[in-house]
Amino acid sequence: MNPLNIVLISVHGLIRGHDLELGRDADTGGQTLYVAELARSLAELPEVARVVLLTRRVVDPQVSTDYAETIEILSPKAQIVRIEAGPEGYIRKEELWDHLDSFADNALAFLRAEGLNPDIVHSHYADAGYVGVRLANLLGTPLVHTGHSLGRVKRRRLIASGLKRDLIEARYHMARRIEAEELTLGSATLVIASTANEIEEQYGLYDHYQPEQMRVIPPGTDLKRFMPPDGSEQTAPIAGEVARFLNGPAKPMILALSRPDERKNIATLVRAYGESAELQALANLVVVAGNRDDIRDLDSGAQTVLNDLLLDIDRYDLYGKVAYPKHHRRPEVPVLYRLAAASGGVFVNPALTEPFGLTLIEAAASGLPIVATSDGGPQDIIGNCHNGYLIDPLSPEDMAAALMEVLRDRDRWAHLAREGLQGVQRHYAWRAHAESYLAAVKPLLEQGRPARTPPPRRPMLYHDRAMFTDLDQNLLGDPISLAEFIKVVRKHRKCASFGIATGRSLESALKVMRRFAIPMPDVLITSLGAEIHFAPEYHIDQAWTRHIDHLWTPATVRAILDELPGLKRQSKEDQGRFKISYFIDPRIAPSLEEINRLLHQGDQTVNVTLSFGQFLDVLPIRASKGFAVRWFADQWGVPLEQIMVAGGSGSDEDMMRGNTLAVVVANRHNDELRALAEVERIYFAQAGYARGILEAIEFYDFYRTCRVPLKEAA
Repeated sequence: MNPLNIVLISVHGLIRGHDLELGRDADTGGQTLYVAELARSLAELPEVARVVLLTRRVVDPQVSTDYAETIEILSPKAQIVRIEAGPEGYIRKEELWDHLDSFADNALAFLRAEGLNPDIVHSHYADAGYVGVRLANLLGTPLVHTGHSLGRVKRRRLIASGLKRDLIEARYHMARRIEAEELTLGSATLVIASTANEIEEQYGLYDHYQPEQMRVIPPGTDLKRFMPPDGSEQTAPIAGEVARFLNGPAKPMILALSRPDERKNIATLVRAYGESAELQALANLVVVAGNRDDIRDLDSGAQTVLNDLLLDIDRYDLYGKVAYPKHHRRPEVPVLYRLAAASGGVFVNPALTEPFGLTLIEAAASGLPIVATSDGGPQDIIGNCHNGYLIDPLSPEDMAAALMEVLRDRDRWAHLAREGLQGVQRHYAWRAHAESYLAAVKPLLEQGRPARTPPPRRPMLYHDRAMFTDLDQNLLGDPISLAEFIKVVRKHRKCASFGIATGRSLESALKVMRRFAIPMPDVLITSLGAEIHFAPEYHIDQAWTRHIDHLWTPATVRAILDELPGLKRQSKEDQGRFKISYFIDPRIAPSLEEINRLLHQGDQTVNVTLSFGQFLDVLPIRASKGFAVRWFADQWGVPLEQIMVAGGSGSDEDMMRGNTLAVVVANRHNDELRALAEVERIYFAQAGYARGILEAIEFYDFYRTCRVPLKEAA
């Protein structure tokens, strides 16, 4: 095979071959570094003749003149070529859509003028995908695509942040982006992803999801920046900043490095450390959670994480054993890894979910064994490097045991460190990435260049219907019917969104779903409707949080109810910011009507629910499973008449009233749901648990009549 000519396309951002302005704005992030390094690395291979990286030319006094240069040489066989498209000035990627056809035409003119007929066209992100489809079709060339981030996933995050659909569309042109992604996925011969989790959980949201045409090739790591300790790290300023917290700074270091985000699960790590005297004796804990001057100046989520960190340090009396520096600079991150490695320590990533896990690769390249969440990308990394242990991020005991396994045995530690260094060289160095890339694209060229016809797809951005079910009462009582139900849900996942509405906390719900192999839902309503989370990363819907924080004074509620006979507050783990939970003994406690009356007398406008005759929960007046489902329906544009809900206890009642397609399973709590017998639209199943839901699916003909509107409001 002749040496290959490869064209890479990355339209947006500020791309140059030196001093990349990473983090300058939302468009100049890791993707710009990736495409520049990919171009260089591919050009170093003898099988490659030339690599051309096409990006947009920017002539703007607000940015460097580097971005106005038409051609920039990266290496003897690699160059950046900047293409005219739209206004000269720098504009954000969301405003580029109207100029992409011009970019494609000008890019084709450049290639024709150069006499360059590429063997591969590789697009990066949705805008480049749009261009790549046009170039590849005109050139008769295989199209390779890397999404970097996906519109459907981002749309969920934006909804969770509180933005309305019309504002999302106006600001981000999301319909256009997702349509471009669908077109690209339907046209690409190969899609390159970073992890298997990315393929299954993110690309799996698309109609043109074709996993057989997707390949995991993780990005490379700068091994000149991340390397084993050489002694210089001991005199670095950050070393002193860490040491000032510790009574025994020479002890091995358990290093955690992440944003102060609840999903990073720092609290469980501190609990694992705080509840293990042996772990405290073996090592210090170092938590590097972003930068801060004053916690009170941070957003509410970061405040919660850091406040909990400080409270847990006090709770377990970990002073002198835990370091939590306020500041660190980007160049100091490699130093932190080397400090941990030099101490004989371990790097831990306890996140609830981790789509890739770049910090794990950086730690491995620094000679540091790792312990990481079993959810997502770390499975691939540890599977390749064999340099640590996967843990259940919801289990402090599992986390502590894995950390001690690394720290106790110095010979084992040295073995894991060596394996990590070798594994990074083999799988995560840029040279290894480039070689894997070539191995993946060569079969495309051997197949020739047949024109691909995209498979048919539904003209939709959002599912046109959804199913919500309780967890414990509906899914956990009959394993055989649960297995059947899971098959049905998976079969129709492209047609209907799947949601779970439970009284459990997010942590508890995730643990139960993992234990019973229940598919991860698109929407997870927890704490009886006090929280709404969106897959795949289960961001909390901040707009919902703000919405329900209305007339909510939990201290007053507790003051009224704590003194009542027959009420006993449930454990701390069963409480929440917007959920106060009691055990109730109905033999001696006041009636539900009396409890409501007492709360009203105390000027408390709240939502009180009784479940299974023994659990009393108080939530804000705007919070419940039913309200949460309706919030979802409004946000996602799914008619209530096309939402099926299944329940069996009093906390499910308002979810099943109204226009939803409701089913009450046979193993219901009859007293609490007696009133629903008079409601015409509710189906009372003859079977219990998941079999009752399957019965209702057939009764409502829920999936067969799943119709997708030809047009949908953006």
